Amino acid sequence: MRNLRIGDLVVRRSYGFDIVFRVIDRIRTYGRKKIVILKGINFRIIADAPETDLYRLPLSRIDDYNRSFNEKITKMIDKIMGERKKKNEKDVDDIKNLSDSLNTAMPFGKSGRVLHIDGDAEYLDICLKTYKQLEINVVGKQIAESEQPKVVLDLLREHAPDILVITGHDGILKEKEDYANIENYRNSMYFIEAVKEARKYESSMDDLVIFAGGCQSYYEGLLNAGANFASSPHRVLME
Repeated sequence: MRNLRIGDLVVRRSYGFDIVFRVIDRIRTYGRKKIVILKGINFRIIADAPETDLYRLPLSRIDDYNRSFNEKITKMIDKIMGERKKKNEKDVDDIKNLSDSLNTAMPFGKSGRVLHIDGDAEYLDICLKTYKQLEINVVGKQIAESEQPKVVLDLLREHAPDILVITGHDGILKEKEDYANIENYRNSMYFIEAVKEARKYESSMDDLVIFAGGCQSYYEGLLNAGANFASSPHRVLME
């Protein structure tokens, strides 16, 4: 496809038009072959592709795609909130029964706080809206992946969260198959270093729960660094 511009929404023919990307940069390689840098719209992935492999989506297709994705997210949130409501009602009944039997006042719980550090401002905004829908207490900070290890300690000291989320864009470099080589990932090295820094602040995996990684991140490396949960075990893409 010719005449692509920064900001255009495209799909890749060679991958069966599976993911919608936004064009974020264009570079020229040897032989005057144009390579386009892409960022996933609903998947956390940075990729590159030859300009000839890309197909610009018409506005009608984009609207349909976004509508389908938003409906899927809404259904997931409704399901989570419904399950949480049932669990909370049961917990309140159990606590009330226990308080009555002990003749004491019913205690009140306090929800934990989340510190979410994200390399992408757009994705962070989407996440913050979802946290709000789920009634989760959260502080969000947009920090470039390469800068996350440098600032995570200060942010932990400032906000003292119960849960830390470290994420952004990642991916396995093209034509690389050695998943155990950290050099074959775009940003996994920064996520791993950020997790290690966070464990200097709190070594207990119960007192600080860490979620780390992005699409196709180095799963084993993140867990070994001290993350409780990591992505992605099968190097899959995530919405």
